[in-house]
Parts: sequence; C-alpha cells; structure tokens
Amino acid sequence: MRALADCRLYGILDTGYIPPRQAVSVVQAMLDGGIDILQLRSKSASHDQMVSLGEKILPLTRAAGIPLIINDHPAVAGEIEAEGVHIGQDDGSLEEARLLAGDGAIVGRSTHSVAQARAAVAEGADYIGFGPLFATPTKPDYPPIGTADIRVVHEEHPTVPIFCIGGITPGNLAAVLAAGARRVVIVSAILQAPDVAAMVAGLKKTLAGTP
Repeated sequence: MRALADCRLYGILDTGYIPPRQAVSVVQAMLDGGIDILQLRSKSASHDQMVSLGEKILPLTRAAGIPLIINDHPAVAGEIEAEGVHIGQDDGSLEEARLLAGDGAIVGRSTHSVAQARAAVAEGADYIGFGPLFATPTKPDYPPIGTADIRVVHEEHPTVPIFCIGGITPGNLAAVLAAGARRVVIVSAILQAPDVAAMVAGLKKTLAGTP
C-alpha cells in the first residue's frame, strides 16, 4: 500500500459529478493514470449506499496499492476496512473517527485557515486538506482562502502531509505549486475530463517537477 507521505495527487470520486453506475470505470481510469490516493465522497448517500459503493471500489484500489479514504462516514470505513476516513470541521473529533474507522486507519481533516490547520495537527490528524484555495462548486458554502497562507502551513507543519484543495485546475496548478504547495486534491478537472487517465497522468507530470 502506498505510504501517505508518498501521495501527492489526491483524487475524489464524488457522486455529485459521477453517477454510481460509472464509479468503477472512472476509478479504474484514475488508477490507470497514476492517482496516488482516492477518496469516495457522496454527500447524499446513506450508510448502506456508501458501503455498497465502497465495496465495489475497494478491490480496485487495493489491487493498485492505493489508499481508499471514505468521506464523512468513519463507520463505513471500518465496516469495509478501507484505509482511512476524511472528516470536516463539523464532523466530530478525530478520536471518535479513529475508533469507528479502526486501528491503523488514516484520519484526515478539512481545514480552512491556518488556525484550523494548527488545531487539526494538534489533535493528531494524519493529514490535512487546506482550502478551498479558489471558488469551487464542490464547496459552495466556503469562501476561497487564496494561496497566501500555503507556505505558512507548510513551514509550521513540515512533517504532516498537507493537501491543498479547491478549484485547482491544470491551468492554475503551477501557480499553486509556486506558492508552496506540495500535494493537491483535484476533483472536477479530473472527473469532467474527456480522458480521465490522461488528465491524471498530465497532472502527475506537473507535480513531478516540484520537490
């Protein structure tokens, strides 16, 4: 299984963009392109629906040696034995999520400011998402925070994987990396690409040019 520290391009299978019936084919394309870590996110799905979808995806990610992270449902992560769970600011404590997700599970936390990043690291998050950097339909209720604080959070937490997120595209990725990012989450640019595998491979190539 790929170590979290070695993951730079974080993909999300979001059912807001991809209907469940296309999940397996899209996940396979992302894996073929070289995605480093994958999250399953479905804001409208029930527990049972998340379990069903996760059980379809997990054999693919496991065969590729790529961690599967379940969004918002630590109990689902525990039930299907996914590699981890991702929670937001309003989703309870990391301790509770870790108990539900199981021993050894990766637990990540969304953060939207330097202060929230500090709190998540202090609480013991295995990684943090930092954003949204730019306006994005994926998180319409969160104002974009821009790129000015990217370098600050990396300097403050040099040993914690930080995945910048929110409105990142092939067109602005170089600027995000120049601002200090080392890892990114990209959603719509991948899921809406005519060739998902080629998009992922191209993004990986851009990331490979950055330390």
